Amino acid sequence: MKVAEKIAKTIKRMKEGTAFGYAQLKIEPNQFSAAAKALERLVVKEIIRRVSKGKFYKPKQTVFGELRPPEDEILKLYLYSQNKRIAYITGTALYNRMGLTTQVPKTIRVASRDKRITVNSGSLQARPARSYVNVTDNNFYLLELLDALKDFSNIPDLDKEMAVNYLKSRVNDLSEKEKSQIIKYALKYPPRVRALLGALLSDVGYAQNVIELRKSLNPLTVYKFGIKREWLSSAPMWSTA
Repeated sequence: MKVAEKIAKTIKRMKEGTAFGYAQLKIEPNQFSAAAKALERLVVKEIIRRVSKGKFYKPKQTVFGELRPPEDEILKLYLYSQNKRIAYITGTALYNRMGLTTQVPKTIRVASRDKRITVNSGSLQARPARSYVNVTDNNFYLLELLDALKDFSNIPDLDKEMAVNYLKSRVNDLSEKEKSQIIKYALKYPPRVRALLGALLSDVGYAQNVIELRKSLNPLTVYKFGIKREWLSSAPMWSTA
């Protein structure tokens, strides 16, 4: 079967509103040139729409006209490469999803270790952010949590007491393995993140491996978060005021 025929059949089977790239079409590297030409013809015929280079979607037809896929569907194309996660959503969009802020950003931040991800597609705008470790499906939610600690003092409209309770709950719900993992990742983050994580872990009664966080900190440094002792009783032990 020719590459063009294979692509046409694959796209025909897709649901309307599906976003896809070469990985979803299962195109071999030696077929990229032929695939690019076939996809361009489908764009011209308006069977598919281009999001950006190598990324497309099959529009959904309704009585109100043509609809793009939801932003989350399009963003998946940038969060994965070869069907492996390489990035995650961070910044205000993440903190809004966590319930830490009511603000909805116009521009989404996408964190990746080795790739600078930028998206300009209609109303969907995304800019790159730094990931301190390699991102996978098994750790991105831990990195999200660490980012919330990193940006704690800069999250817009943050109710700090509510945020501390939320973060304590999230940390407490982690398994023993996940707590060990998040400590390992935190060692790659700025000192204020390690201090706040140490305070949260101590407050939920987790003592294992926190010595690694303690050793990584300057005992003379005070990290100012605006956190009251009644919200986080372990805050003074970790110099997180």
